[in-house]
Amino acid sequence: MMDIEAIREILPHRYPFLLVDRILSIDPGKTATGIKNVTANEEFFNGHFPQRRVMPGVLIVEAMAQLAGVLFLSQPQHKGKLPYFVGIDRLRFRKPVVPGDRLEMTVTTLKVRGNTGKVDAVAKVDGEEAAGGEFMFTIL
Repeated sequence: MMDIEAIREILPHRYPFLLVDRILSIDPGKTATGIKNVTANEEFFNGHFPQRRVMPGVLIVEAMAQLAGVLFLSQPQHKGKLPYFVGIDRLRFRKPVVPGDRLEMTVTTLKVRGNTGKVDAVAKVDGEEAAGGEFMFTIL
């Protein structure tokens, strides 16, 4: 497990763009599970459907991508490097994420070649899939 301080040592992101609160499990280079606690105090709720608060899909995608970043940046050979998105495939949003939800995300490595790779990412709320897809990235 990693708390927010350990995550901050790995990821370059900071508030309001650090979207992973805790790592529940990690097998470096293979799979990781983490959470994002969605609270009513999130700044984006002020402007994104303020009458019916829904977490923006792009931020759900970013949270899953940050988890993938932790997965790879936790390996010694990638220390100090930066992960960048290069593509998204088969992304689907299946359920709205609202204040009070606990977004549990899992990323699993599908392929790595040099500094590029592909992961399968799934985000769930209460065991139901909220979003998922495949992300391609490069580490520089």
